[in-house]
Formats: sequence, structure tokens, C-alpha cells
Amino acid sequence: MNIYIGQLPYSVTEEELREMFLQYGEVGSLKLITDRHSGQSKGFGFVEMPNNTEADQAIKGLNKSMVKGREIKVNQSEERRKKKKYRGRRYQD
Repeated sequence: MNIYIGQLPYSVTEEELREMFLQYGEVGSLKLITDRHSGQSKGFGFVEMPNNTEADQAIKGLNKSMVKGREIKVNQSEERRKKKKYRGRRYQD
């Protein structure tokens, strides 16, 4: 299951996030989103957990928890929407 983590402090590292989620089970992958120019965290990221039961427990256990003085948001990520193509004056699928 792919999990969204939001409202993270900018100082949180990928290793700290990994340790948080490893308490609940296996972590397949982790991506902390950063600004492409400065390299600074944008305050959100994604964790992939292969076991859905462990992922649900992680969501319940970590949602609205405090990390470095901030209440984080943790939930199942939504499918990425397709961008509409712009052609002239109309948008097309």
C-alpha cells in the first residue's frame, strides 16, 4: 500500500521516516519530496508498505502524531490523476 505523509517538519530525514514506519512492519520504499533547486524538503513524502495490514496499523498509529513539534498527517495515498492535455483553447483527455 502506498502511504502519504504530510505536514512534516522540513528537518525530518528519510532515515527518521523509515525508522518510524519500521515499527509497524516492512518498508518497501520511501520518498521524501524535495525542492529540485534547493534540495530542501517540501514537508511531505510517500512510503510503500507491501503488507496492507501493517500499512493500516501504521496509518492508525502515526496519523495526527507529533514529530519534532508538528502534528503529521498520514493516510493512504490516492491514485495520481492524469493531466489533461491542453490543445489550443480546449482541454482534452
